[in-house]
Amino acid sequence: MAKREKRLGRTLYMVLVYGFLYTPLVILIVYSFNAARYGSAWTGFTLDWYRSLASNQRLLEAAFHTLEVALISSCIATLIGTLAALAFYRYRFVGRKVLYTLVYIVMMSPDIVMGISLLILFILMGLPVGFLTLVIAHVTFCLPFVVVTVYARISGFDRNVIEAAKDLGADEFQTFRRVILPMIMPAVLSGWLLSFTLSVDDVIVSFFVTGPAYEILPLRIYSMVRLGVKPEVNALSTLMFAITLVSVLASQWLIKERKE
Repeated sequence: MAKREKRLGRTLYMVLVYGFLYTPLVILIVYSFNAARYGSAWTGFTLDWYRSLASNQRLLEAAFHTLEVALISSCIATLIGTLAALAFYRYRFVGRKVLYTLVYIVMMSPDIVMGISLLILFILMGLPVGFLTLVIAHVTFCLPFVVVTVYARISGFDRNVIEAAKDLGADEFQTFRRVILPMIMPAVLSGWLLSFTLSVDDVIVSFFVTGPAYEILPLRIYSMVRLGVKPEVNALSTLMFAITLVSVLASQWLIKERKE
């Protein structure tokens, strides 16, 4: 009886926690299909707000900018992060542990601190804020997640596999392309998906490192919400949540495949 009560208590606790986390998202998704423009009363099902969203040129342009930055920054971060993880695994050099620790420090740094520090750096370098600074900033905060993800996969390697490839005459590039890369590919794809999701969702860092000439979707949504939550914002947020959810689920599936 005591075990049943304890199990029931844990279940109730988890229901309350997840209910608190996901109830606002469910409400947002439901109201994106509400016919009422103003007020919280449900007046019927409609897809008008999604149609209105599709005809809003400023939002579509901001969405294109967001996807452009996310694709470019996630690809660059994945490339650099994969090579960095391989270097941490394959080579022993002075300051290796310190550098790997700095990766975690960047990952755990508050977004506002990173945004301000990058803005100061760009000002000192004389770079005008816009597309280039936005890509550099997104690569910076996405890079640690790729390094950690790929390094966790490489750490589970049997080093004898690499030594066997060398004994068979493979050079460094052939060993990486034919042995290491196929084995770490799930982790590489997972790191790319995490980077893409982080880039699409970022607001704080992007606020400091971009200008009015290059607007991205999260900042556009923020400016719209300041004037009141419109149904189009609910529809747009629902679509962004769907994209993020698909990316996270794909990333988790790849991690599961990696473990198996």
